[in-house]
Amino acid sequence: MVGLQKSSQPAPAKKQQSISTFFAKTISPKNPTALASIPSAQESRANDQCGTSDSLFLSPANPDEPSLDDRSRPHTPKRTVDEDSGDNEGHGQIRELPSNKRPRHSIDPRESPLTIHANRRSSPNGTTSAAIAAKESKIPSQQARTSRYAYSSSPIFNEDPEDEEVRRRKERLHQEFVKKLGRPDSISEIKRRNWQVAEDTAYNQINPEDAEDAEENEEEQSVKAMTQKKKGAVVKKSGSKLTPMEKQYLDIKTKHLDTIIIYEVGYKFKFFGQDASIAAKELSIVCIPGKMRYDEHISEAHLNHFASASVPVHRLHVHVKRLVNAGYKVGIVRQKETAALKAAGDNRSAPFVRELTNVYTKGTYVDDVGGLEADASSSGAPATGYLVCMTESNTKGWGTDEKVHLGLIAVQPATGDVIYDDFDDGFMRSEVETRLLHIAPCEILVVGDLSKATEKLVNHLADSKANIFGDKVRVERVEKPKTMSAQAYSHVSGFYAGKMKVTSSQEDERSSKVLDKVLQLADNVTICLSAMITHMEEYGLEHVFDLTKYFQSFSARSHMLLNGTTLTSLEIYQNQTDQSEKGSLFWTLDRTKTRFGQRLLRKWVGRPLLVKAELEDRIAAVEELISGESTVKVDKIKRLVSQVRSDLEKSLIRIYYGKCTRSELLSVLQTMQRVAMEYVNVKVPANAGFRSKIINDAVAALPVIAPDVITYLERINLQAAKEDDKYNFFREECESEGITDHKLGIASVEQELDAYRATAAARLSAKKVEYVTSSGIEYLIEVDNNLTKKVPASWSKISGTKKLSRYHTPEVVRFIRERDQHKEALAAACDVEFARLLAEISGKYQYFRDCVQALATLDCLMSLSTVAMQPGYAKPEFTDETCIYVKQGRHPMVEQLLLDAYVSNDINLTTDETRALLITGPNMGGKSSYVRQVALIAIMGQIGSYVPAASAKLGMLDAVFTRMGAFDNMMAGESTFMVELSETSDILKQASPRSLIILDELGRGTSTHDGVAIAQAVLDHVVRTTRSLTLFITHYQNLSALAKAFGHGELENVHMKFQEGGEDGREITFLYEVGDGVAHRSYGLNVARLANVPESVLEVASVKSKELEHEAGRKALHYLSRSACSLLENADSHKLDQLIAGIEQL
Repeated sequence: MVGLQKSSQPAPAKKQQSISTFFAKTISPKNPTALASIPSAQESRANDQCGTSDSLFLSPANPDEPSLDDRSRPHTPKRTVDEDSGDNEGHGQIRELPSNKRPRHSIDPRESPLTIHANRRSSPNGTTSAAIAAKESKIPSQQARTSRYAYSSSPIFNEDPEDEEVRRRKERLHQEFVKKLGRPDSISEIKRRNWQVAEDTAYNQINPEDAEDAEENEEEQSVKAMTQKKKGAVVKKSGSKLTPMEKQYLDIKTKHLDTIIIYEVGYKFKFFGQDASIAAKELSIVCIPGKMRYDEHISEAHLNHFASASVPVHRLHVHVKRLVNAGYKVGIVRQKETAALKAAGDNRSAPFVRELTNVYTKGTYVDDVGGLEADASSSGAPATGYLVCMTESNTKGWGTDEKVHLGLIAVQPATGDVIYDDFDDGFMRSEVETRLLHIAPCEILVVGDLSKATEKLVNHLADSKANIFGDKVRVERVEKPKTMSAQAYSHVSGFYAGKMKVTSSQEDERSSKVLDKVLQLADNVTICLSAMITHMEEYGLEHVFDLTKYFQSFSARSHMLLNGTTLTSLEIYQNQTDQSEKGSLFWTLDRTKTRFGQRLLRKWVGRPLLVKAELEDRIAAVEELISGESTVKVDKIKRLVSQVRSDLEKSLIRIYYGKCTRSELLSVLQTMQRVAMEYVNVKVPANAGFRSKIINDAVAALPVIAPDVITYLERINLQAAKEDDKYNFFREECESEGITDHKLGIASVEQELDAYRATAAARLSAKKVEYVTSSGIEYLIEVDNNLTKKVPASWSKISGTKKLSRYHTPEVVRFIRERDQHKEALAAACDVEFARLLAEISGKYQYFRDCVQALATLDCLMSLSTVAMQPGYAKPEFTDETCIYVKQGRHPMVEQLLLDAYVSNDINLTTDETRALLITGPNMGGKSSYVRQVALIAIMGQIGSYVPAASAKLGMLDAVFTRMGAFDNMMAGESTFMVELSETSDILKQASPRSLIILDELGRGTSTHDGVAIAQAVLDHVVRTTRSLTLFITHYQNLSALAKAFGHGELENVHMKFQEGGEDGREITFLYEVGDGVAHRSYGLNVARLANVPESVLEVASVKSKELEHEAGRKALHYLSRSACSLLENADSHKLDQLIAGIEQL
């Protein structure tokens, strides 16, 4: 890099016409003023026009001195000018100087490249003058150490030389331009550095943008603008440079900051700012970088456009469902005017009018008949679609939050069901947990503040990604003012009073009953109802609360109570392995054919019946369906249920909300007609032909809707409804005047267009003219390219080929615009008429809903009959006494999942005789499966199902309580043993003589002595005091002695049978049968061996086990010997009994 490239011969002479300007890479000096004064390329070219070849050599400050060291241009061979050539005046032909003749001189180190560059300025006669150059450019003398890095340009020779005056004027203008805009020391750049002007100001002045001519391209233009600016510049935004559309977006977004806004722009829906980042992550789409914040923040001062992402119109609801499923609140902003109507209006230069038309969350998404399907990647059971609103207050007389009073209301917008409750809860919050597990909400609305215990429970149930509800629960909060109770009462009264005003006088009595029913709700429930009405108004779904017929109290005592622990331990809705539906009791019983039937069966499973008469009616209906399985009547029901493909319950509520599509409405009405016409001859329940009252009532409810359905269908054009054609949806005789008028207007315009063909043909001197359509553009007139001379200048050419051209005439354009305005007005009129039809059908909602409920009941009964027809299932017998008698009972879920046969067992429990079993046995011997099967058989019987047993006689249980498994609750700061005893405490408080209690290994979470003491005290309490049916599993063999404390056999000892074998009894064979007596060993080492614990560990454990057994036996024998001596000295019957019990146990 030090020397120059060598050349053995000089290059041949060559004429130089024009050499492109190029720049060598420079290194910025540390002194900023030095770099600021480097001349530009234009200046160099101006100098080159003076006749000097200053780009070839860097001249020294003194013209008499030799030229610059050749190291300053290491890659460019030096050339000289041949003065003899006369091709250009004042310029010679360039020749390369031989390397051996190139001079090498040193340079004063104090010279700078600026001095050298200044010295390159030449006089008009071709001589180099440092003084003239320094005077013209006013550049001070600087050091020349960096001169080798200064750039220069090749000479440019002009054909037409300019005089000195013109050259100087151009140079002055160039210097002004450089000083103003073009260099790092320019005024504009200095202002930018000092935060005085925004960088995009100049750009926007140079490139003004019409915001609404192409709204869809605003972001792309902004990105393009950013790429044209200087990279790395630090700017300060002196003011908002947002387009009118972006300002419109900000106005909407700032009012809904908790909502992801999807904004309609042309043929796309767009996300902006932080919403675009979220959408890109959740939807796997591209996010164009830009501003993320919605305020003017200094961290984003260098950005002048929002980050954005977009989705096509036809994929909108697909992406909305994915965002809503992910737990986000989504709002859709739509254009409220079309291009044709806007062009004809007064605001043609303003942005399109846009409004927030829809807001969705997981619980309020009802715009799709399919609803929100569970994500295939999540293994959890799907939530039920309920929204729960809850509020809390301290119980009177309690100063702490240990005991609280809660109000709750749950609504399922997809079906219209409403559940309410008002209850007290203890410090474990088991009551609210039970309700949340039963309802399985997808959203929770909290009114006011919650106590710490309730807050932790709600967060625990809602925060986990794959929680017990199957997916993430959205939690929202609203404030609760001190006067909330009075405000809620006034709000709810006004809401329902307004509904009463719009009803007819015939319905006044029914409306007043509705109002009375609502106003009788408890204060906390009224507060929740008011908050929920306000919440649902945002989504346009507040009308769901008009349907007070479907208000149900959760605590209605006509159903068995299954608390949250029982639902989880017995796997009622989902298994404990992967929290999926498979392997649960609901999965076992679910043979339904319809979605609404499946939802009803879920309610049946979670709320077993308590009223014996209702239960006997239901099981009698199942028995009749089984006995007449191959008869015509049963086959007719089975065929009818199987033919219903759509979710009628959801479709009806969508009609009620006014969100139903035309094709969906046709499908619903046709399905309802088919259902109603199957039993059109059944006028009263007695004519249905069944013995069961439930079946007769359900069948008789189906044909009630037939007249209304037929009336609605007769107004609809079948083919247009199938194709979702809004313009021809109604038959001609049923169309409104507005629709007819606009259709006539369109026909009139089309007739004028047809008549205009003759006028166009006359202008072209043609016999006739036909309209053509090309690329979707209608009414084009084709003209042969040979005849284009006859085309008037007013005609607009739209497209063409080599042979012909296509035109639009001004008259045709006017006609098309007039027709488009008629079409858009027609579309609006059709929407109004369709909305009127939906409102008319909504008036009959309850009749239609009753029909769907009747069909769902038939579907559930058919499902239970299908389960009952499996081999090994028997019809249970019900009795008023509290008892469970089961012969050869089996676990309903395990036997379906096992490949081998399930070992059956008997159970005999009754309040007056044996009401408790103390179950012992080896680990993995089947104790937990046995007690679960007993509880599940009892629950299945009270659902109305046949049970997996040879025979069963069941009493009417009011509750099933379980305490199984070992787990802690770190969220609540509770240890494993604390959770264990807290659940036990709740059971002892809530259980009654008609309850079934299951306690599995109570007391194992603490030391042996404390654990045994607690277990014995609890067992004695439930058997002696509570008198509940009890199954108590334990590994404390000492508890078996408690059975003798009950003289009438209220407590019995049973164990799971097994066989010992192998060396030292190491091999254990589990028989999974229940036998009388006590198992005195748990064989934990055998389980350790099955778990592949290292053999060395097992050997040590075996030795230690024998030592401990020997030591315990020795101590027990010593104690008994002392007791015997004491008894001989002082006779006491009580001590004698203790001695005999100790000897037996030993």
